[in-house]
Amino acid sequence: MMHILAGLVLSSTLIACAWAGQPTHIYGVNLGSWLVLEPWMLPQEWLDMGGQSCATNCSSCIATESSFAKAYPDTVDTKFAQHWDTWFTQDDVNTLKAAGINTVRVPLGYWIVEALVDRSHESYPRGGLNYLRRGLGWLKDAGIQAILDHHALPGVQTAGQMFTGNCTSDVQFYTPYNYHRALVWTAVMTALSHLDPEFGSVFAIEAINEPIMDATQTPNYGTFQKNFVHVIRAVELTLGIPVPWELSVSVSASDSNNFTAALSATSSATVFSPEVQAALSDAVPILLEMGVAYGLQTIFEASLFKSYRTSLVANFMDVNWQHNNPSNPADVAIGPQAYDNHLYYSFGGVAAADPTSYMISICNLTRVQADAAVGNSPLWFGEWGLPTQFNATDEFLYKWADAQKLAYSKGAGWIFWNFKTEVSKLTNGTALARQWSYLEGLKLGFLTQDPSALHDPNVCVPYMNTASKGH
Repeated sequence: MMHILAGLVLSSTLIACAWAGQPTHIYGVNLGSWLVLEPWMLPQEWLDMGGQSCATNCSSCIATESSFAKAYPDTVDTKFAQHWDTWFTQDDVNTLKAAGINTVRVPLGYWIVEALVDRSHESYPRGGLNYLRRGLGWLKDAGIQAILDHHALPGVQTAGQMFTGNCTSDVQFYTPYNYHRALVWTAVMTALSHLDPEFGSVFAIEAINEPIMDATQTPNYGTFQKNFVHVIRAVELTLGIPVPWELSVSVSASDSNNFTAALSATSSATVFSPEVQAALSDAVPILLEMGVAYGLQTIFEASLFKSYRTSLVANFMDVNWQHNNPSNPADVAIGPQAYDNHLYYSFGGVAAADPTSYMISICNLTRVQADAAVGNSPLWFGEWGLPTQFNATDEFLYKWADAQKLAYSKGAGWIFWNFKTEVSKLTNGTALARQWSYLEGLKLGFLTQDPSALHDPNVCVPYMNTASKGH
């Protein structure tokens, strides 16, 4: 009952807390296939780079960043620099701003922090942080807020997926070693988000994209959730950012103009768990190295660092993403926290594969209410799109876009997957982009130029309160 009250009564205040000075509703897109490349979204470019299209599954050929880096160790960095430079551009930012987009979710691999890669057996392209900083700077200038989404975790968080950067059945994320690397990544990204001017658009960090749905296969994930929050808040306490926590951090006068020294001192504070201490400690040399590489030495080591920014939003996939008695991230909240759910009808298991069943399901969706009942508010839908299991007519896609936007806006908002996809012979012209690209959906008219608007505000009326409910 406590969670029910927390979810239903405090939802609006949590939204206000999470978005202090930010839009009250998220209208967003994912920057997918930019810094975590998924070849299915740009098949011709991938082949042109030197990748392959697998006949069976994505582990059987060069179909991920990891396999590409191992196949082309001498040219991988150059090839990916060309991709990073062209896939997401200033022109794209201008187009998104003109379309009313106020948020982007930026999928990132752990290898964006290059020091975390164990080069003895792990291979990934290097240099992505340069392009992340540039892109975040464009977004900041455009007034578009950003979520840093830890999309591809060390050790791989789910099997057989391109989006993990390494398509494999050997899932090793849920181990102490890889939880630790993810926490170090979190500490580094938190510090950059508060101190690097290029990161000024960042308002949230997402702990993990799409963990395994069966909670029995994600041991100690609940402890990781707790440590993830503690790492963010420990960095913020070091920066002097007010955090609603019984713990506090004291920065000595000698460290008051040297953030990395202060963070090193915080890492030895016994108020934090050994896992949090270790993550903070290991982040310090990485930040020092980044300071040299990106001209941030003065900010990190020789200036007053008290931050006047507000706390970042800690972002998790919602508890209902998993089954079999999952840990509830609401139980570990300290300061602003928000939740993410992904919904794709095209992969099956949601509704029967016909237009009427789709509409009945989405128009009676109860995910926002179900999450609120267990304290998972505010909730946004961080991935969704227009793909279907059947050949959808244009007429249906107008309705399908409206109905999904209507359903997801009952929560904190939505983030479409993806901002664009390739248009080529291999994608049958615009056949892929028609249902997966926000920018193509705008051109075709399925998506409105004002993202808060609907073609038909009553699109769901004929389908409401039917026997088949959305879940």
